[in-house]
Amino acid sequence: MPTLWLKNPLAVHLGAEAPEEPARGGIVVDTDTGVIVELVGAGGQPSVPADEVFDASAHAITPGLINTHHHFYQTLTRAWPPVASSKLFTWLTTLYPVWARIDAEAMRLATTVAMAELLTTGTTTTSDHHYLFPAGGDVAIDTQVDVARELGMRAVLTRGSMSVGEDDGGLPPQHTVQDPDTILADSRRLVETYHERGEGAMIQIALAPCSPFSVSTTLMADSATLAADLDVRLHTHLAETLDEEEYCLTRFGLRTVDYLESVGWLTDRAWLAHGIHFDDAEIARLGAAGTAVSHCPSSNMRLASGIARAVELEEAGSPVGLGVDGSASNDSSNMVREVRQALYVQRLRYGAESVTTGRAWDWATRGSAAALGRADLGVIEVGRQADLALFRPEGLSFSGSHDVLTALLLCGVERADRVMVAGRWRVTDGQVVGLDTDALIARHHELARSLVEG
Repeated sequence: MPTLWLKNPLAVHLGAEAPEEPARGGIVVDTDTGVIVELVGAGGQPSVPADEVFDASAHAITPGLINTHHHFYQTLTRAWPPVASSKLFTWLTTLYPVWARIDAEAMRLATTVAMAELLTTGTTTTSDHHYLFPAGGDVAIDTQVDVARELGMRAVLTRGSMSVGEDDGGLPPQHTVQDPDTILADSRRLVETYHERGEGAMIQIALAPCSPFSVSTTLMADSATLAADLDVRLHTHLAETLDEEEYCLTRFGLRTVDYLESVGWLTDRAWLAHGIHFDDAEIARLGAAGTAVSHCPSSNMRLASGIARAVELEEAGSPVGLGVDGSASNDSSNMVREVRQALYVQRLRYGAESVTTGRAWDWATRGSAAALGRADLGVIEVGRQADLALFRPEGLSFSGSHDVLTALLLCGVERADRVMVAGRWRVTDGQVVGLDTDALIARHHELARSLVEG
């Protein structure tokens, strides 16, 4: 088997409570199967000489970061002044008409920009929640599959949906919603066409009705039934704002977790975006069910939605991962920055001693992997997938720092130097392999301007 030895790294994150010593001499990867085959102790050598050696002595290595919630298409509406200081419902209703103009080219460009930015900030697996299919827009998840394959990135692409428009008491404009039969048929098509199973899967599909205020209870329940039939995961927004809680009480007579249970979603098949406004009893119920939560700290702060109770959710039994959320509510797809944000905002709620840098790294790796139902990702161990992020702690911001993995977050690393997915380099010297980034930015920016101008 062809092997690559990542030799003598500065540090290796093996877990919040795990010692680094088993891998201080490096990591050996089978570049054919894309699996980690050996951890080398300090001063050691691989048990079998490696075919290739990469000097990692200037790098800290973490498992590839895993993004559990995003809206790629929103890279086209970053920092748009009309919504720069809006809360969620106003933000949505102002942006829906703009997003409704997205076409196939816009979808491809937005997806490429989002995934490229994620890759260069250490992300090896991403999910995306795409729920906007405007009439005549020729927008499809198939485009996202193509881009993920071109960039060599793992992706859990969720077939989102909106079925309740303004005419029926929902938030979205009527021309942006679809009928349930169309949604369910396309969901089945995507799973049967693209969903890969087992260890090492590169493309997976999940079902993702958007939110309580944009889909019917019938569609929610039917999506849960279809997901169980096809054995795929479920994703939705829930408990993001107090406005949403009030909407659920008014429309359904239920709090958000009661609503979730009523439609068959209180299960370990589901992961929820945001999950901020849960009470103690609801956290216990979510934990008992194993329902996961994607914590999106930057978005939650940007829209002033609140602070998720991530530590309590995790301790109750809910897997907790991290998500950058859409680039119009975060304005960035920088995943390593999101780890730092999670560290700081959770310290505000729980204190510094409870929220260590190791715990924050774990949320972005093993916690996110668990949220996506992936036991093969998120940990540096023999037999796991060789998805790795290599960071260089260099420059003035790191001068005088001591513990390397701690410094990456506290001193604020912004980009990865190298990123490996399935044993192959996808980022080298901070650049996505094979991508003309300058040309991409120029066309994406041009299209973004025309989109908001109508």
